[in-house]
Amino acid sequence: MNLLPFVRCITGVFLVSTLTVALCRAAEPMPVRMESMGVAMRDGIMLATDIYKIGNSKSPVVVMRTPYNKSRVTPVAERFAREGYIVVVQDCRGTFKSKGELIPYNNEGQDGFDAIEWVYNQPWCNGRIGMWGSSYVGATQWQAAAEKPPGLITISPTATWSSFYRNLYLGGAVRLSLITKWAAGNSTKPENAKVTDQWDSALMHLPLSEMDTKIGWSVPWLTAMLTHNKPDGYWNRLNLTNQITELDLSVFHVVGYYDFFSRESVDNFMIMQKKASNPQIRKQQQLVLGPWDHGTIGKSKVGDIDFGPNAIWDPVQANLDWFDRFLKRDAKALARPFIPVRYFSMGDNTWNEASTWPPEGFEDTSFYLHSKGNANSAKGDGTLNSTQPAKDEKADSFKADPSNPVPALPITEKRPLHLAHWAPVDQRPIEEQKDVLVYTSKPLDKPLRFAGNPKAELFVSTDTKDADWVVKLIDVAPDGFSHNLAVGILRGSFRDSELIPKEMKPGEVYKIMVDLGPIAAELPKGHSLRVDICGAYFPLFDRNTNTAEGPFSKTTVIATEKVYHQQDMASRIILPCKK
Repeated sequence: MNLLPFVRCITGVFLVSTLTVALCRAAEPMPVRMESMGVAMRDGIMLATDIYKIGNSKSPVVVMRTPYNKSRVTPVAERFAREGYIVVVQDCRGTFKSKGELIPYNNEGQDGFDAIEWVYNQPWCNGRIGMWGSSYVGATQWQAAAEKPPGLITISPTATWSSFYRNLYLGGAVRLSLITKWAAGNSTKPENAKVTDQWDSALMHLPLSEMDTKIGWSVPWLTAMLTHNKPDGYWNRLNLTNQITELDLSVFHVVGYYDFFSRESVDNFMIMQKKASNPQIRKQQQLVLGPWDHGTIGKSKVGDIDFGPNAIWDPVQANLDWFDRFLKRDAKALARPFIPVRYFSMGDNTWNEASTWPPEGFEDTSFYLHSKGNANSAKGDGTLNSTQPAKDEKADSFKADPSNPVPALPITEKRPLHLAHWAPVDQRPIEEQKDVLVYTSKPLDKPLRFAGNPKAELFVSTDTKDADWVVKLIDVAPDGFSHNLAVGILRGSFRDSELIPKEMKPGEVYKIMVDLGPIAAELPKGHSLRVDICGAYFPLFDRNTNTAEGPFSKTTVIATEKVYHQQDMASRIILPCKK
């Protein structure tokens, strides 16, 4: 019997089966190995560090330094590793498994340098290093970069600062609930101490210099931040703005319009693109501006608004694409067009491209505020249009009572005062209050498109030594739904100088300029543009006691604040509108 055909058949089946198994095995992703170790800083403090990699070949390295537990980023680290990077994730000093004590941002520059220098000297590093992460983790990138460690080629700081004072303070007012609650969760808690469960009353406490006692224990660095309300020498170590222009780094800047870091992140991009000492580096800056707040980057639903599927964005893939270009120097990545600015327009919910920020093709356009007493006003509110007052109109006034401050958002059962956030929500309950001025345009007869940094130029007075002016830019739908697009605040005593505040003279009229931050939107036909003005945005910003006594003031006084609408003192919004 000739068995050869049978043998050939069996052998063929065997070979096919073997090949199929081999191919299946080849298709399976190689496992990512993770090794944990301690890395010594220059003072001997050991920082807990995880290293993710596949294989043993030299590769570009991506570093993250975080105070929020390095283990939380394992899925992202493994994704990076599968794309050919070695990933190093480190707990910041005094957090989780790292030794030492956390004093916010105090050691991140030198610790960042030491960590990157250590990475650079490892046999598995090919000499090209990047950093990534957001918020505090983004700031650790700028701080390390300013020390110019060896091998650092690029950073990707999402939603963060280069000047911590300018992030924590805006127009002289401090982001109170942000830093106070962060301190409660990230300071050293004494044994048996408990965080307050009475946050509404805690945030109302005066003076600010005692705020840590309302948390439940002493936090010296919080007290220092709240009592140094001017950009004096206390903040110098956390002001890198003049240093970053000397860095030879490509930088991927990402932030949302509703993020409390929006101004700082956009300013960082503008500084690097226009002022970097190396002209080639100016061309290696990219900005992504989306419709997000601090906790929703890449998502479509923000507050009460769903910006649609176009708002969904994958930050991890975007970082991989960036690192493929600047760390791997991958041919496909380098072949893709480099777009300096991608910004999302809210309302029409579209992405747009530009060569810089503010984008070209928009020009400053004035929308004047007209008195509540104007004959054309409706429902007792003021009006808003492009026509300057033809005659002097009556000044509008409101009372700002620090003991009953205007809340940042309408208070509900599910959102008590202390849970105020930065996202867009229906403003109508606040606009009904007597201590809020409201100015509304007629329904638009065509879409209104704008992009850039709007400002409010107001002529104001108060009967106290100090007062705050909060200005909100609002989109009003035909059904009355009114949501915030942008907001700014200015403490009157800081009107001319942050470093040298000056008391206001009761009754004297001042021209003030309130920055509303970066924004891009299109209001559809039938919608109205609205401006709200009040004296507080609490507790997202601290209350002005109206005494000019600063963070040590225990007393408050009610201010009667006025906004003027005269021919030579015409209060207005300056909006960068499409030409």
